Amino acid sequence: MNPVALVTGGSRGIGAATAILLAQKGYQLAINYHQNQSAAEAVVAQCRTYGVQAIACQADVADEAQVTALFNTIDAQFGRLSALVNNAGILLPQMRVVDMTAERINHILTTNVTSQLLCCREAILRMSTKRGGKGGAIVNVSSAAARIGAPHEYIDYAASKGAIDTLTRGLSLEVAEEGIRVNGVRPGFIDTQMHADGGEPDRIERVKSAIPLQRGGQPQEIAAAIAWLLSAEASYITGTFIDAAGGR
Repeated sequence: MNPVALVTGGSRGIGAATAILLAQKGYQLAINYHQNQSAAEAVVAQCRTYGVQAIACQADVADEAQVTALFNTIDAQFGRLSALVNNAGILLPQMRVVDMTAERINHILTTNVTSQLLCCREAILRMSTKRGGKGGAIVNVSSAAARIGAPHEYIDYAASKGAIDTLTRGLSLEVAEEGIRVNGVRPGFIDTQMHADGGEPDRIERVKSAIPLQRGGQPQEIAAAIAWLLSAEASYITGTFIDAAGGR
């Protein structure tokens, strides 16, 4: 039976590339999106060309009730969940901390951190061998910003990704005896629409000279790292990270 994966934030960028690559590898896919249904349906259509089942699932994964409903939908459609890719996240316009409001900070933290904790909770309930599951793998998408700090631009975003690193390490230890592996990927400057969300669509062009490989990355390169961590080839790896940031 084909493994089942949930990819949050799967309608564009790294999430979409990951869903398509997992479809190529035979996964059945639940592709979560928040607002852009047409983009999610386009990813679903592409996944189905590889002969797998795929569905688009609308949910704000920062909302507990919607997360519960999302996982219940997957249960009904596919049965046992094998893999979770916690990819959903937001970036807000560049701003120094001195100008940030509590509303902005809380929006970042709820969307980027609460969402991953909630999705991890629901995945564990289904995967844990202590709860009748058959194990599984979780990959949390963090960011190189967690290490670098993103001063003068996105310290709130960087802080949220630092929290994801802590979540990944702590959870990996908590569920290791339950047949669940938990790892993280920390992308660097990747060519996605997220830079436009931050108010600078051409940001990679500005910063690429500071990247040792002298270029931004592609979503497919991050997807490859995520897919490997989910695979049996990484069966002895948990609580660790792949830094995919061009050497930065």
